[in-house]
Amino acid sequence: MKIIVCVKVVPKVEEVSFDPETKTLDRSKATNELNEADKNALEAALRLKEKVGGTVVAVSMGPPFFEPFLKLCVAMGADDAVLLSDKAFAAADTYSTSYVLAQAAKKIGYDLILCGESTADSGTAQVPPQMAEWLGIPHVSYASTIEATDGKLLVRRTVKGGYELVETPLPALISVELGSNTPRFPDFKRKRWADREFKLTIWGSKDLTLDMQNVGRQGSKTDVIDLRMLAPTERKRIKIEGTEEEIAEKLASIIKET
Repeated sequence: MKIIVCVKVVPKVEEVSFDPETKTLDRSKATNELNEADKNALEAALRLKEKVGGTVVAVSMGPPFFEPFLKLCVAMGADDAVLLSDKAFAAADTYSTSYVLAQAAKKIGYDLILCGESTADSGTAQVPPQMAEWLGIPHVSYASTIEATDGKLLVRRTVKGGYELVETPLPALISVELGSNTPRFPDFKRKRWADREFKLTIWGSKDLTLDMQNVGRQGSKTDVIDLRMLAPTERKRIKIEGTEEEIAEKLASIIKET
């Protein structure tokens, strides 16, 4: 089975600020890391590989500084990694991002594509289903477990109040639920090899078959029209004194009033 895992490097949310001039996130001072849900997707892919055999390819779209993070995916067990990096891809929304990733998937070839359920920096969860639409394949979201049987996949997906089991043929695209497994630590020897010897594949716009009208800023379908900072608020602090019965009565009265 050939599995593609889409990963993204994201800034730590608590270290991100907003640029009011450009109406974009300012990540310049933030620490970068692999998106947590994408690590769950990679772990799910590696477990499938261990059970049924095959290869795992990590794919990401972003600037050159993504390279060590893709090598980390290789150190964790991925067989190969591809970075899609080109100035033409910059300022892409989910529509144009999913388009470029889908075209890369076509070039690589795949039986299964795994993504994290969403990314920490945007949280839209739109890229996985959009990729599936571009590729014309089934999509299953919020998967907690994936089992391969007789050329099909049995997916347990989380829904409100419980879960459901979904069977899907291959090829397919599945987005993996955040926290659904425990990603493995990188193998020390493999990490040293990945850092020193592994040759990352880097593709630009000329390496893919693309309609440039669907790429980058010009291909994006969304615009940030306005950005406003909310005024800080202070919690209202009320100290209630008295006996247990008096405190309970006062607290109940306050709750009713609000």
